[in-house]
Amino acid sequence: MQTPQAVQRRVLIIVENLPSPFDRRVWQEATTLHAAGYEVSIICPTGKGFEKRYELIDGVHIYRHPLPMEAEGALGYLVEYSAALFWEFTLAFRVLFTRGFDVIHACNPPDLIFLVGGFFKLFGKKFLFDHHDINPELYEAKFGRRDFFYKLMVAFERMTFRLADVSIATNESYKRIALERGHMASDKVFVVRSGPKLDRLVIHPPVAALKQGRKYLVGYVGVMGKQEGIDYLLRAAAHIVKVLQRHDIHFGLVGGGTSLAEMQDYARELGVAEYVTFTGRVSDADMLAMLNTADVCANPDVANPMNDKSTMNKIMEYMALGKPIVQFDLTEGRFSAQEASVYAKQNDEIDFAQKIVELLDDAPRRLRMGAFGRQRVLNELEWRYEAPKLLAAYDAAWGIPMTRPESLSCAMVKSDE
Repeated sequence: MQTPQAVQRRVLIIVENLPSPFDRRVWQEATTLHAAGYEVSIICPTGKGFEKRYELIDGVHIYRHPLPMEAEGALGYLVEYSAALFWEFTLAFRVLFTRGFDVIHACNPPDLIFLVGGFFKLFGKKFLFDHHDINPELYEAKFGRRDFFYKLMVAFERMTFRLADVSIATNESYKRIALERGHMASDKVFVVRSGPKLDRLVIHPPVAALKQGRKYLVGYVGVMGKQEGIDYLLRAAAHIVKVLQRHDIHFGLVGGGTSLAEMQDYARELGVAEYVTFTGRVSDADMLAMLNTADVCANPDVANPMNDKSTMNKIMEYMALGKPIVQFDLTEGRFSAQEASVYAKQNDEIDFAQKIVELLDDAPRRLRMGAFGRQRVLNELEWRYEAPKLLAAYDAAWGIPMTRPESLSCAMVKSDE
């Protein structure tokens, strides 16, 4: 049987929630496939700094479409998902009649892209599901209930797995969902973690000005949404400033999202706005400046079924930069960080605050933890270790025996080691 190097396979990646190349996992997958000889096209939304409707970057064809809003509430999601599906079908036909595709690589959320994948399966195309988020648990985390719409999320997930020729899971917890809830065969489910690329996450000297004249900086990077626990982090900051009387600690929060303005208001309400910098969505350079300056990095993801089973990219990025971490004690968070993190009691902002202060006051411990995390990324978690698994998943989609030399796959993704 011929390999993708002998006969070029054509891939269409569909992602709805972030533009490319901003979505780092999707971009790493796309460039890895391109380096392996695949022709790769991406359908994604536009976004700040990514307004061009078509762009060719590093050999990858990117087709972007507008979305009417960033969804909030049931009606907002209905409008967003309907518009996204319209554009995904429209642009999929455009790709089909220009350069073509052999497989649709669907990146959730939402679990509705199976409608596009299922349609084109009727014409012999493969459907690969890239499981980024567990949507039933995500719905429960956002709205706090298991109602009709929760059951609808479960049904969409089930149909997605049923149609998928191959599923990619971001960790072992997601793999169990594919096997148990999705009833997929074990040889059709591949764990491909979101390992960082060290040519992007480069260690630089700190930028003192980001500490706003204070001795220490606590860094955060991620989405400003309800389930990310920014409110817990702000209450922890309030405890540090007002109860522990520590006025030498600043907080730098990088990222945008539907709750950004709400969290800024909440910081003012708590009386800690002068101790917190909200950057919004910024460039990689600005994000790296904040994280490289941070003495401790925070992951305040709320303890719930969604976050407990999910691997957070921010943890990998903190570790890649050699930063010690404070987070709540969650299954996948503990697996990723291990000794690079201290673990606060679940959803206890007071314990979270105390763990931050204890770590800031123990410089040798911070150095040991940061070094452990950096080495764990270098030796186990970097993207170059995951690239062969992605290519193996594609081989499985066409029934190609797994004979790809690991050294060849790893060579496609270089690090700064």
